Amino acid sequence: MLLQAIIFITGAAILALELLASRIMTPYFGVSLYIWSGILSITLVSLALGYWAGGRLASGRKGRAPQPEKLAFLFTLMPALAALAIVAACLAYPYLFYRLARLDLVFGAFGACLILLCVPLFATSAMNPLLVAIRLRQTARGELADAGAGRVFFVSTIGSVAGVLVTAFGLIPYVSNFVSALLVAASLAVLPLILLSGTTIKVSGRKPLAATAAIALAAALGLLAGADAYIGRMWPASYNGVNWQREVSYRSLFGTIKVLKSEPLENGQFLRIYFQDGLIQNMVDGENRSTSLYTYALEALSFAYRPALRSALVLGLGAGMVPMRLAGRGIEVTAVDIDPASLRAATEVFGFDRSRIRTHQTDARTFLRSCNAGYPVVIVDLFHGDGVPEYLVTRDFFHDLKRCLGPGGIAVFNTFADLDSPRVYAHFLTTLRAEFPFIVIYRPDYGPAARHLNSFVVASAKPLPTPTGVEMQHVPSRHSDTLQAMLRAPRPLDQQLLEYGRVITDSRNTVTDDLAESQLVHRRGVLQSLPAAFLLN
Repeated sequence: MLLQAIIFITGAAILALELLASRIMTPYFGVSLYIWSGILSITLVSLALGYWAGGRLASGRKGRAPQPEKLAFLFTLMPALAALAIVAACLAYPYLFYRLARLDLVFGAFGACLILLCVPLFATSAMNPLLVAIRLRQTARGELADAGAGRVFFVSTIGSVAGVLVTAFGLIPYVSNFVSALLVAASLAVLPLILLSGTTIKVSGRKPLAATAAIALAAALGLLAGADAYIGRMWPASYNGVNWQREVSYRSLFGTIKVLKSEPLENGQFLRIYFQDGLIQNMVDGENRSTSLYTYALEALSFAYRPALRSALVLGLGAGMVPMRLAGRGIEVTAVDIDPASLRAATEVFGFDRSRIRTHQTDARTFLRSCNAGYPVVIVDLFHGDGVPEYLVTRDFFHDLKRCLGPGGIAVFNTFADLDSPRVYAHFLTTLRAEFPFIVIYRPDYGPAARHLNSFVVASAKPLPTPTGVEMQHVPSRHSDTLQAMLRAPRPLDQQLLEYGRVITDSRNTVTDDLAESQLVHRRGVLQSLPAAFLLN
């Protein structure tokens, strides 16, 4: 029974590590198709090699099976080796993964997966055939037709399910990925000690086994105790000529939100950054006033096309700056965001007032499917990881969005455009035009060197009115000229913008490679501009 319990726990560790690996790697390598290919392929290769190696160890050399004591020794050793490998990976990845990602995103991701997963998964998966061999030695010939293999792999697989659930709902929302990985290591390291003290099975080399497991457990617990000091060496981090410190973190199933605070500036004030998975979603000053152009661009475009605006829907909360700007002008605002951590961060740090704004914690797509409010303006500001999730840029999504708008309603989008690789943006515009035939694009002019920038799209199912002038006194002086120039130069949709564009639907997406390449381009830009400390998740 104890041996099956150990297999259950090691099965849990396998999937826990895979889930944690995706979270650890996302800020460095993004969430593209290529990155997940690396995680899945390294996982499967490691498991396959572990099963093969465990079988070879169980069969012995030249067909001579090892003694039961030797099999028990190998079985007991594997969790300790896996724990040591996890501790070593935790020591390395905060400083190494940033360099690997800057070197090459795809090959770097494979290398990162090898560091995080290969040895722990190899060692724990080798335990399954070893346990089958142990059971075979303990069982009279012919009593078990499969030598207990079915039960061993059943228990291990059920353990993997439990590992996913415990990690997703018991670790990720409450502790950092760094700490979670070390907790997995400590859980593995303690297994040999339990087995050595709690079973009558004869095990060779008990003292070396106990010493190895004790070292692994001490290393995991020691690094856990010193986690803040070890990670804290990366701070303060310099960005845009200013030193930043991590002020607070918010965790959920959807990612980690960091609030970063600057050192005092020349005027004695400070800045805060709302940062999530490699994306600076907003920057605010000490009075919780946004210093990001897009905040004021979305507000200005909404009023330019709907001067008598009385209500609006905002999809994507972030730091809550856009909804609060609208609410401050007497607009009845509804805000939607799937991430509960966003609402907590916006409320506790960035001055978001829930009494003034109706909030819904749900997926934007789900909300739109039941939306019948007839909003005159819907602001779409949905970003995660390397861009907008694919299911939020399909024709089906835009169809639901159109139904949520009132007669003559407009949708205002905050998007990223890569001018060096315009094909992905053409897919977005072509798909949008299938439901909203009247589209105008606005882009700030930062000069020819700016190739990856915010683009703002105004779309409607009916002809757009002539935009009116908007009040600019509330806009920070550093943005007012740029914003005014942008509002004076709308760009209508033309064939050049639509070239090679194809319609994306829920059931048919023929542009996956283009989207994946675009995500890699964005992630390279993140790595070139941000310090390593920002990306440590």
